[in-house]
Amino acid sequence: MIIRPMLMEDVEAVFQIECASFSMPWSIESLQQEVSSLFAVYNVVTIDERIVAYGGMRIILDEGEITNIAVDSSYRGRGIGRKLFESLLVQAKQKDVRRITLEVRSSNEAAKRLYLVFGFRPVAIRKGYYQKPTEDAVIMQLQLDF
Repeated sequence: MIIRPMLMEDVEAVFQIECASFSMPWSIESLQQEVSSLFAVYNVVTIDERIVAYGGMRIILDEGEITNIAVDSSYRGRGIGRKLFESLLVQAKQKDVRRITLEVRSSNEAAKRLYLVFGFRPVAIRKGYYQKPTEDAVIMQLQLDF
């Protein structure tokens, strides 16, 4: 397993994982914009040169927002998401990020448990934030200490 920065040529494979993982996936154009943004950090996980997961974060000044984390369904349950998430947190610390937020579906217990392990805490609810199906988002936050 290799974790590396996402490249423009990775967007098509990432888009396939995005579409399989989310009911309202980001467009290829949105993913391309994220990869080329000076305010974003995106990583992919490869196994045998195949992209099996990706995750990203936007950083503005000393604040980060985890935007997406997705693992190909045939590779879930192997700790790949955890390693990918760890890589984003390391990069956040390297960039002097002090606070990281993320949104997660209120029904996504596995993701919420993972985020709690890393020290994230629920701070708010966004009613009806997600569509297809309509569901609340739990906003979680982590304060980084240096």
